[in-house]
Amino acid sequence: MNTEQNTTFLVDASVYIFRYYFALPPNWQSRDGYDTEAVYGFSNFLLDLLARRPARIACAFDESLGSCFRNDFYPDYKCSRALPDEALAYQLAACREMAEVLGIACFASPRFEADDILATLTRICRRHRPIVISRDKDLGQLLDRGAASLWDFAADRHLDAAAIQQKFGVRPAQIADYLALVGDTSDDIPGVPGVGAKTAAALLAEFDSVESLLEAPQRAAQLKLRGARRLAEKLAEHAEQIAVAKRLASLVEDIDLGAGASDLAWRGADSEVARAVADAFGIGGLKAKIGRTITMDTGEMA
Repeated sequence: MNTEQNTTFLVDASVYIFRYYFALPPNWQSRDGYDTEAVYGFSNFLLDLLARRPARIACAFDESLGSCFRNDFYPDYKCSRALPDEALAYQLAACREMAEVLGIACFASPRFEADDILATLTRICRRHRPIVISRDKDLGQLLDRGAASLWDFAADRHLDAAAIQQKFGVRPAQIADYLALVGDTSDDIPGVPGVGAKTAAALLAEFDSVESLLEAPQRAAQLKLRGARRLAEKLAEHAEQIAVAKRLASLVEDIDLGAGASDLAWRGADSEVARAVADAFGIGGLKAKIGRTITMDTGEMA
């Protein structure tokens, strides 16, 4: 068995739940009569992570759509996303229940997003150099805050700070600045018209942050960029929007989660309870894997 006994895994749960919800056929059903394909896929994914025997593991769930603090100062934030219907809401809740019975620390908030929770957990676990398991580019910021890598589990691809810079042309610490310039349609964050990835990277190479850029946007006219003069005018015209977009894209890391690094320690779980819950959710085919994976011998973990 692959062991990673000094590793901390921080899981962006919703990314993977949605992946399985849309990718798997509805071949599983709970006793309540709900389809549970996402529960099956997510639970199987968690078992694969636990088979690596991490020292610490936590899942962050999104429960703030429409009620996030970002909506207070920008009501259109994520306005294109619909709230989960009853069927999806059931699976989201079931996925969290499965994570909990597998012995994994779980966190959610009606005011903060999973990304903010992951940022806070990264701060809490900074000395352990956590691995953040997600495909979300926004989380590249955490590579400047103590995370060792951003791991796209499905593709088995790790991105470190150098890989982020190669991919986006900016340092991890500049990801929020980059998004403030190019925008993010998935989160309904507006960008500056005409500013694409290459232009944003060139601006941030010169100015380091959008705050520095907004202090003297006219300096952009002197850069060796096509349409530099008009670009400087656009930056000045959209100064307020850029500042708001930076706030939207920046992750907070000071949420009171009521937990420390020791609370994320994984020590196995009660396999009988976990298997019973799996049966209730119609994913009894995972019972053997659950038994093999989460039953730990005394002293197995440091």
